[in-house]
Amino acid sequence: MAAPKKGRSASAQSRPGRSLALILIAIAALTGGMFVSGHPTPRLGIDLAGGTSITLTAKNEPGQPNAINKTNMDTAVDIMNRRVNGLGVSEAEVQTQGSDNIIVNIPKGTNSKQAREQVGTTAKLYFRPVLATQASGSDASASPSPSASSSSSGNANDKASSSSSPSSSATPSATATSQGRAVTDALKADSTPSASSSASASPSSSASPSPSGSVDPATAKLQAAYAALDCTDKAVRAKTGEGVKPTDPTVACGKNSSGQWQKYVLGPAEVSGTDIKKAAAVFDTQSAAGWKVTMDFTSSGSKKFADITGKLAKNQTPQNQFAIVLDGEVVSDPYVNQALTGGNAEISGSFSQTEAQDLANMLKYGALPLTFKESSVTTVTAALGGEQLHAGLIAGAIGLGLVVIYLVIYYRGLSMIAIPSLLVSGALTYVLMALLGPTIGFALNLPAVCGAIVAIGITADSFIVFFERIRDEIREGRSLRPAVERAWPRARRTILVSDFVSFLAAAVLFIVTVGKVQGFAFTLGLTTLLDVVVVFLFTKPLMTILARRKFFASGHSWSGLDPKRLGAKPPLRRTRRPSAPVDTKEA
Repeated sequence: MAAPKKGRSASAQSRPGRSLALILIAIAALTGGMFVSGHPTPRLGIDLAGGTSITLTAKNEPGQPNAINKTNMDTAVDIMNRRVNGLGVSEAEVQTQGSDNIIVNIPKGTNSKQAREQVGTTAKLYFRPVLATQASGSDASASPSPSASSSSSGNANDKASSSSSPSSSATPSATATSQGRAVTDALKADSTPSASSSASASPSSSASPSPSGSVDPATAKLQAAYAALDCTDKAVRAKTGEGVKPTDPTVACGKNSSGQWQKYVLGPAEVSGTDIKKAAAVFDTQSAAGWKVTMDFTSSGSKKFADITGKLAKNQTPQNQFAIVLDGEVVSDPYVNQALTGGNAEISGSFSQTEAQDLANMLKYGALPLTFKESSVTTVTAALGGEQLHAGLIAGAIGLGLVVIYLVIYYRGLSMIAIPSLLVSGALTYVLMALLGPTIGFALNLPAVCGAIVAIGITADSFIVFFERIRDEIREGRSLRPAVERAWPRARRTILVSDFVSFLAAAVLFIVTVGKVQGFAFTLGLTTLLDVVVVFLFTKPLMTILARRKFFASGHSWSGLDPKRLGAKPPLRRTRRPSAPVDTKEA
């Protein structure tokens, strides 16, 4: 009978309790972390938890060629997906439907409302110079503020002040200006702005009445739009900016620090969202300024931004500020007093973390190749998904029960090893799913549940391979303890190859698919990895320990390792080589 190898393997065989202790400690630590994190259950996807489904329909700009094609639709899907995921919303689905619709499914939970608001703002992003601004509904003859910087700036994203400055210390920085000041003296003389024809040619030009008192049709239209603009009316705000070309001046709405709506007269767009290379929300720990938003421009965007800030800084009038406009709404309006030529800038103010991240996401993902309108918004209930989940869990329980019955009937005492191994694998899977929710945004959906059910078969297959290898060794006439150690290397290779194929299939499926199918692939890959961990650190050590017990070592008929039932050969014995014959004859 061959003895187990000496050295490292022999040491591992003699102390299998260490491996069992290691995996049990890991389970206890992960379970404790799950409860400490405040997420004792996995996060659920939209099909199980319910949520919001938004249908967006692409539309062509007036007077522009048809731009609705597969390339632009795919680009829009990618941008929207990154915008939603940038908010930390898990399992959000963004996909095309037909030739001009995009469906956005946002699961109920943290940030889902915020994501819906940002996904709905799908128009292009522009930087426009501010020609005039006034609190919506205020008297047109209100007196101007004492100085350009006497009051704080406020808008949709910054509470107290907003400044645009380069992130590099070598570039001059800007200061805050008043967004709440009244319109210029020229506009106060008339309740509507009189913009000269040069207003559209120069971004720094201010609106002023024509000396002759007459206005051209374009200016008259702008005057009428400004006079009729009531930013407190949601329906009016929704139509702001519709049909306006980037090269034309326009009117827009935005909020100040007190939450009051203001209306603006804005010049032609000088910089678009496509000119922004990246934007991020960062916390300024050096100057204690709190949260701010940094921007990096492309090479062409850097030149455009330097040009507009240079023109605005030279003007040094109450209009030397620009507005960041998204979907016809002013989301930020920094003031500029010097040209910013470094290719990067920052917007600082009394931002909260959420406000800074919202603005950064708008700057990063606001530029879409198409304009969309919100066709429908529906609330998805989890009733159907709940019924399917209930049916799936019943199917999984039936499958697990059948596996257990099969193990008990066919392998008898060896089921005392297989069933606890299944339970350990299930516990690890559940705990990791719960922890991965807040960590990487994983959400459990119906396909993911299917992946977990399929994993029962993968895990049981590994046990069966190991048990059959042990039985083969016993059939060869070996006793149980050496049979276990000789069977393990052969079973280990088979298990690793089988699990590698399963994991490779899951990885390929995860990469090439989108949406819910990725949930199935992720769960399948995760449980395949856990199968290796459980077999190596739990099943094998437990088998080594039980092989020393008389019930198994003696080949009890209910142990599943009875040599007679397995048709074992006679025990292998060592035989001594016969010695040389001794001559007994006398010399």
